[in-house]
Amino acid sequence: MSVKIGIRHEDKYTMERRTPLTPDHVKKIIKEHQLDFVVETSPKRVFTDEEYSKAGATIAENLSQCPVIMGVKEIPAEYFEKNKTYIFFSHVIKGQPYNMPMLKKMMELGCNLIDYEKVADEKGNRLIFFGKFAGLAGMINSLWSLGQRLKEQGYETNPFLKIKQSFQYDSLEEAKKEISEVGLEIARDGLPRELCPMTIGFTGYGNVSIGAQEIASLLPVIEITPEKLADLQKQESIPTNVIYKTVFKEKHISKPKDPANAFELQDYYQHPEKYENNFEQYIPHLTILMNCMYWDDRYPRIFTKDYASKLFKSGEPKIKVIGDVTCDPDGSIEFTHKGTEIEDPVFVYNPHTGQPAMGFKGDGILVMAVDILPSELPRDSSQAFGDALVGFIEPIAKADFAASFQELELPSPIKGAMILHKGKLTPDYEYIQQYL
Repeated sequence: MSVKIGIRHEDKYTMERRTPLTPDHVKKIIKEHQLDFVVETSPKRVFTDEEYSKAGATIAENLSQCPVIMGVKEIPAEYFEKNKTYIFFSHVIKGQPYNMPMLKKMMELGCNLIDYEKVADEKGNRLIFFGKFAGLAGMINSLWSLGQRLKEQGYETNPFLKIKQSFQYDSLEEAKKEISEVGLEIARDGLPRELCPMTIGFTGYGNVSIGAQEIASLLPVIEITPEKLADLQKQESIPTNVIYKTVFKEKHISKPKDPANAFELQDYYQHPEKYENNFEQYIPHLTILMNCMYWDDRYPRIFTKDYASKLFKSGEPKIKVIGDVTCDPDGSIEFTHKGTEIEDPVFVYNPHTGQPAMGFKGDGILVMAVDILPSELPRDSSQAFGDALVGFIEPIAKADFAASFQELELPSPIKGAMILHKGKLTPDYEYIQQYL
């Protein structure tokens, strides 16, 4: 008898419409490997129950008959069943306190947990990810946010007002077409001189940053180095029909606390406590900051509340929008107090009061920090995600999870992403015990 693979309905967010496998992926796996799929009925998933049914899946109210269950975001603790295998983004590898009760429940029930975030090749490169789509949607949203924020500040006819929030487009292709038209308008008519030079800074250079830069490239963009950013402001005749972009690497973001030491990338990764913020010098020269890098609390913050207060003491600064795609609450952008929702995506942080206000109005810096950005492009992002995942489904379905972890036969990228086996932390993840 074939193992039944379950695909669950996403319930963490109202507008979470993604799926790990599309109907096309399900159809392909059924045809090639004769596996059975049970899809939990969902009124909001971007692919309908009918599409999955036509692909050969069974539609059901629950997945109680499935030993292997796949999802996208975290699963409620009461959902888990004994000895089953779950595959999803668990967000536990940093010891995130809000997900420790979920992990404890899985351990109590003897569950297996495979986390997409840790599926990687032998060099540590991630193989299954939505990251590029977070960058794509994040940049679209940030340009839309810039248009709305500029309107609040008196620029009633700025070209960015033509751009919509990502989820309002039927496809990525439609969004790109509209942004390209805005780019042509800027190249032809220019921007208000007092907003120039308009600059976009990107922290990081991985998949998220690549996605964000892909959208920015639809505008008339010239790339300059971080070192040239300050010089740009000093030029007497700045063209108004171009936008400047800058990509910041680790050496621009942090510096050794001891000025006698040079920046060493591997040392920075291994001993972040020896480094401090080096990024503040660039902030006054940016119009949009796209925060696209990995961060955890071992590393210096790049934009603190204290620095925001200092920046605003000398008047309205250049920076208008922060697209915080990294979206770590109280993290690298210290005043990102929470991840926002698609239906309420932005807030203005007031450095004078230290308080955020949802929406586009108010004094301060606008922050776009949607926690599930790829779900604003659900069809495109699910297709790309499933393309990367589809080859691993058959060996997961046929694995004997009752075997010891050492004898468990799985592709090495999947085995390396296994956080729990029969309810116990696997060797690479035993460090999480300290957070439990």
